[in-house]
Amino acid sequence: MVAPTARGCGVGRALVADTLRWARAAGFRAMQFNAVAETNLAAVGLYRSVGFSIAGTVPEAFDHPDHDLIGLHIMYLKLR
Repeated sequence: MVAPTARGCGVGRALVADTLRWARAAGFRAMQFNAVAETNLAAVGLYRSVGFSIAGTVPEAFDHPDHDLIGLHIMYLKLR
């Protein structure tokens, strides 16, 4: 997560890029995020922009304080 005051400054993108560099260097074949809230459009957009796709969504998996029950995306990226 990125602090609200740092959002929009490229911190999230830098964190994702560093994680993907590390995973590739370590020999991982893929990366999977198991719980991306479907209402977190900024995160979903960021992950999609670097190549992740939504492999599936678990419906009503999270009781969001503002949106009641929401789905959690499983996001996947093949690294090699």
